[in-house]
Order: sequence, then C-alpha cells, then structure tokens
Amino acid sequence: MKNRVIIVGGGAAGMLASIFAAKKGCEVTLFEKNEKLGKKLYITGKGRCNVTNNCDPEELLNSVVTNAKFLYSAFYTFTSQDMMEFLEEAGTALKTERGNRVFPCSDHSSDVIRALERQMKKYGVRIHLKSQVERLLLEEGTAAGIILTDGSVHRAEAVIVATGGLSYPTTGSTGDGYRFAREAGHTVTDLSPSLVPLRTKEEYIPEMAGLSLKNVELTVKNGKKILYRDFGEMMFTHSGITGPLVLSASARLGTALRKSGELSAFLDLKPALTPEQLDARILREFESGKNKQFKNVISVLFPSSLTPVMLKIGGISPEKPIHEISREERLRFGALVKAFPFTINGFGEFKEAVITRGGVSVKEINPATMESKRIQDLYFVGEVLDLDAVTGGYNLQIAWSTAYLAAMAVCGE
Repeated sequence: MKNRVIIVGGGAAGMLASIFAAKKGCEVTLFEKNEKLGKKLYITGKGRCNVTNNCDPEELLNSVVTNAKFLYSAFYTFTSQDMMEFLEEAGTALKTERGNRVFPCSDHSSDVIRALERQMKKYGVRIHLKSQVERLLLEEGTAAGIILTDGSVHRAEAVIVATGGLSYPTTGSTGDGYRFAREAGHTVTDLSPSLVPLRTKEEYIPEMAGLSLKNVELTVKNGKKILYRDFGEMMFTHSGITGPLVLSASARLGTALRKSGELSAFLDLKPALTPEQLDARILREFESGKNKQFKNVISVLFPSSLTPVMLKIGGISPEKPIHEISREERLRFGALVKAFPFTINGFGEFKEAVITRGGVSVKEINPATMESKRIQDLYFVGEVLDLDAVTGGYNLQIAWSTAYLAAMAVCGE
C-alpha cells in the first residue's frame, strides 16, 4: 500500500481518484491550478453534466472510438451503474434521459461537483488550489512526488496524473499532462479536437446560421464508403454545423477527414417518410396550389430560413407555376429533401471541442491499474490518455473508471 498519494488535477478523474484512494486509507493530496475544482465538469452537457450512460459495459466499449480494448478491465470493474450508485449515495439524485444519458435531476452540474467535494472532505483529501505543478519528481525510475512552479517540493509514494486534455483551454486544460508524460519517457500520440463542430465549404450553409433541425439523418461519405450515419439533432452555424449529431460524427471522421481534406455529407430532412411517401406529400401541396408559384407552395415543408436555400439549389425556378413543373423536376426536388448535400472540410478548434483525441499511449500503461510501464508508482487517468468516445456520457465514464482503477491500485485492493 502506498501511504502518501499526490493527484495532479482537480477535474472529474482527479476528484474521483482522490475520494477512493482516501477511502482506502491513503493520505491524499490533490493539486489544482485553478481557483476551484471541476471547472470543465461545470460546463459539460451545457451545464447540466451528462455524468454517464446508463448501459452495460459492452455498450460502453462499443461507444469508445479509440483503444476500446484497453478499457475492458476499467469498464467491467467500475461500471456506469457503480458511478450512478456512488453519486446517489453522495446525495445527487439522477435521471436517465433519451439515449440512456444520465443527468442530475436538478439539471445543475454544480450538484455533481458539490457531491464530489463533500466526499473529498469526508475522507480527508487535502486540496491545494491555485497550485500549478511544474514537473514530476522522478527518482531512479520511480515517481517520488512533484515540484510546483513556486519551486516547492512535495514528496509521495505515488503520483496520479489527471490533468485532462487540450479541449476548453479556458478551464485550465493546457496540456500539462502530456508534457509530464513525455518528460517521463512516454509516447504521446497526435492530439486533435474531438466532439467538435465541423466546418463546411458551401456558401449556403452560413445563410442558415442559428437554424436547429430535430429528427434528421446525417450521412457522411468518403467517396462511396459511408463513414457515419445517425439520426438526431443538429444546428447550422456561420462556419458549418454543430449539435449532438455532429459532435458524434466528428469523433468518427478524424482520420478520414485529415487524410482526404474533404468529405461528402447528406442530410435526410424527412427521414420518417420514404421517397414515395414524400412524393405523395409534395403532390398534395402541388394539387392544392396548382396555380401558385413554386416558392409559395414549398414553404410549408421547411423552416423559414431553410426555404430560400432549398429554392436556390432545388433546380426549379422559384417563380415557376406549379402546373408547369414536370414529374422529373418534382422527383429531383424530393431527392434533394432526402439527401441535402454539403461538403465537410475541417474541424472546429480545441476551444470548441468537448474532448481531446490522442494522448499518452495506452501501450505504455497497465490497463488493470493505470500505472505507467515506464515509471513505477506513476499513474495516468482520464482524458490525458489516448482514449475517446462518442457523445452521451461515455467520455466521463472513461474518466470515472480509469480513476477508480488507479485509486484501488495505489492503495492496494
């Protein structure tokens, strides 16, 4: 058993690791460079905090984009049900919403942070805020403590690095953990933003900025190969697209988009209707307005800011009377509704990203304990590792599960 444990970082993973390590009897000190704990946790899920996903470990693993196999032990040892039980017992009532996403009943992320802080206090975790770690203290292949930017040395028998990634840098995620890892001889894989808005090429996309669409289906292709297809909610922006559907897509498109530079995307604006049903619907509108102009009839099918764009790329003159529109023109327009086209040509920046893709190579980490294979008594947990998942509470569960394993390992089972 390691008696004195230092944790670097007071986010989700650091806070949970501190609680379980202290609960096991370790003397735990946590160093956080911000003025308060859980800064990034506070803004997750638009301030509601999607704490986990209420599903079995197999589904958790299927939702991981990078290095899912590495998390087998973590997800089966500390499940999403274990995390939910922990928070409920700590005084945070939870609810499960669409897609098995779990939120605090209050819809306030601050309640999750307060519950964690209460547990830290209960088990005697020592918290040092506004304390920036300059480097790890490494002696003869072992982690022996940390050195702060003020030069002070703090010794310990184990160090857990829980510094997060590069996403939302305003919350303090400035990549310190990657530097610590490199200095300790670790490989850090290429870093890029993930769960991030996507940039688009066409000039008609910004014309719809602010428009939210619910119940649409997004398909992204590289040539003929489908890279992503899902159903849900999204929004147009001044530079592209965002929203839950898009963030999840961004996690799956990383390598292909970086390699090819551009990907074809299509929106099914009416996924509940087959092409035949949609044509029948358009025909009904045409029948009731056969002497009207095309632009005045199709406006009932779309939100107001989408209609001008559909007219622009629809291939039918807006002034054309309905009775002059041919069957071919009508069917072509229906096909556009089922496959509204645009081109994805880039990712948003780290400041817009929910998480970081890439990190400390998991080949150099013990998956059962999160201990470094290079440096004894040094552990890495959460987003600093090369692990990421789609949106829906899965990334936070990575933080919770890896933190739990490290805490159990430093204090002995």
